[in-house]
Amino acid sequence: MRLLIAAPFLLLLVIFALSNRAATVLGLWPTDLHLVAPLSLVIFAAAGIGLVLGACLVWVNELRQRRRARRAEASVRRLEAEMRALQARLPVAAPPAAATPAGLQRIAAS
Repeated sequence: MRLLIAAPFLLLLVIFALSNRAATVLGLWPTDLHLVAPLSLVIFAAAGIGLVLGACLVWVNELRQRRRARRAEASVRRLEAEMRALQARLPVAAPPAAATPAGLQRIAAS
């Protein structure tokens, strides 16, 4: 199933790479460093670098969310333990008296 979805996308990438084989000169401004590479390779490299940087930013942002979730879970566990301790300290209440016909007659007579 994955291959069925990925195959057209991969075919488009191959067609793009074959269509953009022109040599491109990349230079790093403050230095005299120059790199000659096919345009498709330069575009794929830029897309890959952008993907990695974006994934890193999302990961860093999610760290904050996961930390908040862990703190909230710890707080819930602490509050549940406190609630159980308080419930254990409560006196055990007697079950309510069953309503019998005689009891109902006494209430009606009052």
